[in-house]
Amino acid sequence: MAQAQPKASPLNELCSALPSLPMRLQEVGRFVAANDYDATTRSMRELAAVAGADPASFTRLAKAIGYSGWDELRAALTEARRPAQAAPFSGRARGRRAGPNADVTLVNEKLEAEAAGLGRISSTAIADAARALHGADRVWIAGFRSCRSVAELLTYQLRLFRPGAVQLVGGSGPDDIDHGAFRAGDAVVVIGFAPYSTASVLSARAAHRAGATLIAIADTIAAPMAEGADHLLLYEAAASPGFFPSLTGAIAIAQSLAAVAFTLGGAGAKRRLEETEDRLAETSQYFSERG
Repeated sequence: MAQAQPKASPLNELCSALPSLPMRLQEVGRFVAANDYDATTRSMRELAAVAGADPASFTRLAKAIGYSGWDELRAALTEARRPAQAAPFSGRARGRRAGPNADVTLVNEKLEAEAAGLGRISSTAIADAARALHGADRVWIAGFRSCRSVAELLTYQLRLFRPGAVQLVGGSGPDDIDHGAFRAGDAVVVIGFAPYSTASVLSARAAHRAGATLIAIADTIAAPMAEGADHLLLYEAAASPGFFPSLTGAIAIAQSLAAVAFTLGGAGAKRRLEETEDRLAETSQYFSERG
Protein backbone atom coordinates (compact mmCIF):
# COMPACT_ATOMS: atom_id res chain seq x y z
CA MET A 1 0.00 0.00 0.00
CA ALA A 2 1.44 3.37 -0.99
CA GLN A 3 2.24 5.75 1.82
CA ALA A 4 0.39 9.08 1.97
CA GLN A 5 2.50 11.94 0.68
CA PRO A 6 3.19 14.78 3.13
CA LYS A 7 1.09 17.87 2.53
CA ALA A 8 2.91 20.67 0.73
CA SER A 9 3.73 23.75 2.75
CA PRO A 10 1.34 26.68 2.23
CA LEU A 11 4.16 28.76 0.76
CA ASN A 12 4.95 26.02 -1.76
CA GLU A 13 1.26 25.78 -2.63
CA LEU A 14 1.13 29.53 -3.11
CA CYS A 15 4.25 29.72 -5.28
CA SER A 16 3.13 26.77 -7.42
CA ALA A 17 -0.25 28.39 -8.05
CA LEU A 18 1.07 31.86 -8.94
CA PRO A 19 1.42 31.37 -12.73
CA SER A 20 -2.23 30.36 -13.04
CA LEU A 21 -3.63 33.27 -11.05
CA PRO A 22 -4.92 36.60 -12.42
CA MET A 23 -2.22 39.26 -12.56
CA ARG A 24 -3.51 41.21 -9.55
CA LEU A 25 -3.66 38.09 -7.39
CA GLN A 26 -0.15 37.18 -8.56
CA GLU A 27 1.07 40.51 -7.16
CA VAL A 28 -0.65 39.90 -3.83
CA GLY A 29 0.65 36.31 -3.77
CA ARG A 30 4.24 37.42 -4.34
CA PHE A 31 3.86 39.96 -1.55
CA VAL A 32 2.66 37.24 0.86
CA ALA A 33 5.44 34.87 -0.19
CA ALA A 34 8.07 37.56 0.39
CA ASN A 35 6.54 38.70 3.69
CA ASP A 36 5.28 35.48 5.25
CA TYR A 37 6.15 36.61 8.81
CA ASP A 38 4.12 39.81 8.39
CA ALA A 39 1.31 37.72 6.90
CA THR A 40 1.08 35.78 10.16
CA THR A 41 1.31 38.77 12.48
CA ARG A 42 -0.44 41.72 10.84
CA SER A 43 -4.10 42.24 10.13
CA MET A 44 -5.39 41.89 6.59
CA ARG A 45 -6.03 45.63 6.48
CA GLU A 46 -2.45 46.42 7.53
CA LEU A 47 -1.06 44.01 4.93
CA ALA A 48 -3.23 45.56 2.24
CA ALA A 49 -2.01 49.06 3.11
CA VAL A 50 1.63 47.98 2.82
CA ALA A 51 1.03 45.98 -0.36
CA GLY A 52 -1.08 48.71 -1.97
CA ALA A 53 -3.92 46.24 -2.47
CA ASP A 54 -7.59 45.84 -1.64
CA PRO A 55 -7.99 43.86 1.65
CA ALA A 56 -10.50 41.58 -0.07
CA SER A 57 -7.78 40.49 -2.50
CA PHE A 58 -6.12 38.50 0.30
CA THR A 59 -9.35 36.55 0.78
CA ARG A 60 -9.61 35.97 -2.97
CA LEU A 61 -6.00 34.79 -3.04
CA ALA A 62 -6.60 32.27 -0.25
CA LYS A 63 -9.69 30.89 -1.96
CA ALA A 64 -7.89 30.67 -5.29
CA ILE A 65 -5.34 28.24 -3.84
CA GLY A 66 -7.86 26.06 -2.01
CA TYR A 67 -8.40 27.69 1.40
CA SER A 68 -11.75 28.78 2.78
CA GLY A 69 -10.50 32.30 3.35
CA TRP A 70 -7.60 34.42 4.54
CA ASP A 71 -7.88 33.29 8.17
CA GLU A 72 -7.36 29.65 7.18
CA LEU A 73 -4.38 30.47 4.96
CA ARG A 74 -2.83 32.64 7.66
CA ALA A 75 -3.28 29.84 10.21
CA ALA A 76 -1.54 27.44 7.81
CA LEU A 77 1.35 29.88 7.35
CA THR A 78 1.61 30.25 11.13
CA GLU A 79 1.64 26.49 11.68
CA ALA A 80 4.34 26.08 9.04
CA ARG A 81 6.60 28.43 11.02
CA ARG A 82 6.16 26.49 14.24
CA PRO A 83 9.29 24.51 15.26
CA ALA A 84 9.03 20.72 15.65
CA GLN A 85 7.90 19.89 19.19
CA ALA A 86 10.05 16.76 19.53
CA ALA A 87 13.31 18.73 19.43
CA PRO A 88 12.46 22.43 19.76
CA PHE A 89 16.02 23.50 20.57
CA SER A 90 18.39 20.86 19.22
CA GLY A 91 16.33 20.74 16.03
CA ARG A 92 17.25 24.38 15.39
CA ALA A 93 20.97 23.86 15.90
CA ARG A 94 23.27 24.09 12.92
CA GLY A 95 26.64 22.39 12.67
CA ARG A 96 29.71 24.49 13.27
CA ARG A 97 30.76 26.03 9.99
CA ALA A 98 34.34 25.90 8.85
CA GLY A 99 36.54 28.91 8.26
CA PRO A 100 38.46 31.41 10.37
CA ASN A 101 35.54 33.88 10.57
CA ALA A 102 32.65 31.44 10.92
CA ASP A 103 31.89 32.46 14.50
CA VAL A 104 31.91 36.16 13.63
CA THR A 105 29.62 35.46 10.68
CA LEU A 106 27.13 33.69 12.95
CA VAL A 107 27.13 36.64 15.36
CA ASN A 108 26.53 39.08 12.50
CA GLU A 109 23.70 36.96 11.15
CA LYS A 110 22.09 36.79 14.58
CA LEU A 111 22.36 40.54 15.18
CA GLU A 112 20.90 41.27 11.74
CA ALA A 113 17.99 38.88 12.37
CA GLU A 114 17.32 40.42 15.78
CA ALA A 115 17.27 43.93 14.32
CA ALA A 116 14.93 42.85 11.52
CA GLY A 117 12.60 41.21 14.04
CA LEU A 118 12.42 44.37 16.15
CA GLY A 119 11.40 46.32 13.07
CA ARG A 120 8.31 44.14 12.65
CA ILE A 121 6.89 44.76 16.12
CA SER A 122 3.69 46.83 16.09
CA SER A 123 4.12 50.04 18.08
CA THR A 124 0.37 50.73 17.85
CA ALA A 125 -0.46 47.38 19.45
CA ILE A 126 1.97 48.04 22.30
CA ALA A 127 0.52 51.50 22.94
CA ASP A 128 -3.01 50.05 23.07
CA ALA A 129 -1.92 47.36 25.53
CA ALA A 130 -0.10 49.92 27.68
CA ARG A 131 -3.34 51.87 28.01
CA ALA A 132 -5.00 48.70 29.27
CA LEU A 133 -2.22 48.27 31.85
CA HIS A 134 -2.61 51.88 32.94
CA GLY A 135 -6.35 51.48 33.44
CA ALA A 136 -6.17 48.15 35.27
CA ASP A 137 -6.82 47.88 39.01
CA ARG A 138 -3.98 45.37 39.33
CA VAL A 139 -1.44 43.90 36.91
CA TRP A 140 -0.32 40.26 36.94
CA ILE A 141 2.72 39.16 34.93
CA ALA A 142 3.07 35.50 33.93
CA GLY A 143 6.21 34.13 32.30
CA PHE A 144 7.76 30.73 32.87
CA ARG A 145 10.95 28.86 32.09
CA SER A 146 13.08 31.04 29.78
CA CYS A 147 10.33 33.69 29.71
CA ARG A 148 10.58 34.13 33.48
CA SER A 149 13.33 36.70 33.02
CA VAL A 150 11.10 38.84 30.78
CA ALA A 151 8.24 38.61 33.29
CA GLU A 152 10.54 39.60 36.16
CA LEU A 153 11.88 42.56 34.17
CA LEU A 154 8.39 43.88 33.39
CA THR A 155 7.26 43.33 36.99
CA TYR A 156 10.29 45.19 38.34
CA GLN A 157 9.89 48.18 36.03
CA LEU A 158 6.15 48.54 36.63
CA ARG A 159 6.53 48.25 40.39
CA LEU A 160 8.95 51.17 40.42
CA PHE A 161 5.97 53.49 39.83
CA ARG A 162 3.00 51.22 40.69
CA PRO A 163 4.00 49.67 44.01
CA GLY A 164 1.45 47.27 45.42
CA ALA A 165 -0.49 46.98 42.15
CA VAL A 166 1.81 44.64 40.19
CA GLN A 167 2.43 40.95 40.94
CA LEU A 168 4.56 38.24 39.38
CA VAL A 169 2.43 35.11 38.95
CA GLY A 170 3.99 32.37 41.05
CA GLY A 171 6.42 34.83 42.60
CA SER A 172 5.52 34.04 46.20
CA GLY A 173 3.74 30.70 45.97
CA PRO A 174 2.07 28.20 43.62
CA ASP A 175 0.79 29.59 40.33
CA ASP A 176 -2.76 28.38 40.92
CA ILE A 177 -3.06 30.42 44.11
CA ASP A 178 -2.46 33.56 42.07
CA HIS A 179 -4.85 32.33 39.37
CA GLY A 180 -7.60 32.30 41.97
CA ALA A 181 -6.87 35.93 42.78
CA PHE A 182 -7.45 37.22 39.25
CA ARG A 183 -10.45 39.55 39.06
CA ALA A 184 -12.39 41.54 36.48
CA GLY A 185 -10.66 44.90 36.24
CA ASP A 186 -7.21 43.29 36.45
CA ALA A 187 -4.81 42.94 33.53
CA VAL A 188 -2.87 39.70 33.07
CA VAL A 189 0.23 39.70 30.87
CA VAL A 190 1.32 36.25 29.65
CA ILE A 191 4.64 35.79 27.83
CA GLY A 192 5.63 32.78 25.75
CA PHE A 193 6.96 31.16 22.60
CA ALA A 194 6.92 27.64 21.16
CA PRO A 195 7.21 25.17 22.81
CA TYR A 196 4.71 26.77 25.19
CA SER A 197 4.81 26.09 28.91
CA THR A 198 1.70 24.55 30.42
CA ALA A 199 1.79 27.17 33.18
CA SER A 200 1.49 30.03 30.68
CA VAL A 201 -1.56 28.46 29.04
CA LEU A 202 -3.20 27.86 32.42
CA SER A 203 -2.52 31.47 33.43
CA ALA A 204 -4.20 32.74 30.25
CA ARG A 205 -7.22 30.51 30.78
CA ALA A 206 -7.52 31.66 34.39
CA ALA A 207 -7.52 35.27 33.18
CA HIS A 208 -10.40 34.42 30.82
CA ARG A 209 -12.41 32.80 33.59
CA ALA A 210 -11.94 35.79 35.84
CA GLY A 211 -12.93 38.31 33.19
CA ALA A 212 -9.53 40.01 33.39
CA THR A 213 -7.94 41.76 30.42
CA LEU A 214 -5.49 39.34 28.78
CA ILE A 215 -2.35 40.72 27.15
CA ALA A 216 -0.35 38.05 25.33
CA ILE A 217 3.28 38.60 24.31
CA ALA A 218 3.74 35.72 21.89
CA ASP A 219 5.56 34.49 18.81
CA THR A 220 2.44 33.67 16.78
CA ILE A 221 -1.28 34.29 16.62
CA ALA A 222 -1.74 30.53 17.02
CA ALA A 223 -0.04 30.41 20.44
CA PRO A 224 -2.38 28.60 22.87
CA MET A 225 -1.73 31.18 25.59
CA ALA A 226 -2.78 33.92 23.14
CA GLU A 227 -6.18 32.46 22.33
CA GLY A 228 -8.86 35.11 22.84
CA ALA A 229 -6.35 37.70 24.05
CA ASP A 230 -7.64 41.26 24.31
CA HIS A 231 -4.21 42.47 23.17
CA LEU A 232 -1.78 40.35 21.17
CA LEU A 233 1.80 41.64 20.96
CA LEU A 234 3.79 39.58 18.47
CA TYR A 235 7.55 39.22 18.27
CA GLU A 236 9.88 37.13 16.12
CA ALA A 237 11.35 34.22 18.07
CA ALA A 238 12.21 31.60 15.47
CA ALA A 239 13.98 33.49 12.67
CA SER A 240 17.17 34.25 14.56
CA PRO A 241 19.99 31.71 13.99
CA GLY A 242 21.22 29.69 16.93
CA PHE A 243 19.87 26.76 18.88
CA PHE A 244 17.55 28.82 21.08
CA PRO A 245 14.64 31.06 20.02
CA SER A 246 15.12 34.79 20.45
CA LEU A 247 13.74 36.74 23.42
CA THR A 248 14.99 40.10 22.12
CA GLY A 249 11.57 41.12 20.80
CA ALA A 250 9.79 40.05 23.99
CA ILE A 251 12.19 42.14 26.09
CA ALA A 252 11.72 45.15 23.81
CA ILE A 253 7.94 44.82 24.09
CA ALA A 254 8.10 44.51 27.90
CA GLN A 255 10.27 47.63 28.24
CA SER A 256 8.06 49.56 25.82
CA LEU A 257 4.96 48.62 27.81
CA ALA A 258 6.57 49.90 31.00
CA ALA A 259 7.73 53.13 29.33
CA VAL A 260 4.31 53.97 27.88
CA ALA A 261 2.45 52.98 31.06
CA PHE A 262 4.73 55.32 33.03
CA THR A 263 4.06 58.19 30.63
CA LEU A 264 0.32 57.60 30.88
CA GLY A 265 0.61 57.75 34.67
CA GLY A 266 1.58 61.42 34.47
CA ALA A 267 2.59 63.35 37.58
CA GLY A 268 1.38 60.60 39.93
CA ALA A 269 3.64 57.98 38.34
CA LYS A 270 6.58 60.38 38.42
CA ARG A 271 6.01 61.11 42.11
CA ARG A 272 5.83 57.41 42.99
CA LEU A 273 9.00 56.71 40.98
CA GLU A 274 10.79 59.49 42.87
CA GLU A 275 9.60 58.03 46.17
CA THR A 276 10.93 54.62 45.14
CA GLU A 277 14.28 56.11 44.16
CA ASP A 278 14.53 57.93 47.50
CA ARG A 279 13.86 54.68 49.37
CA LEU A 280 16.49 52.85 47.33
CA ALA A 281 19.00 55.59 48.05
CA GLU A 282 18.25 55.49 51.79
CA THR A 283 18.92 51.75 51.91
CA SER A 284 22.10 52.09 49.81
CA GLN A 285 20.90 49.72 47.10
CA TYR A 286 23.23 51.24 44.51
CA PHE A 287 27.01 51.10 44.88
CA SER A 288 28.84 54.37 45.36
CA GLU A 289 32.61 54.97 45.53
CA ARG A 290 31.88 57.61 48.15
CA GLY A 291 29.83 55.17 50.27
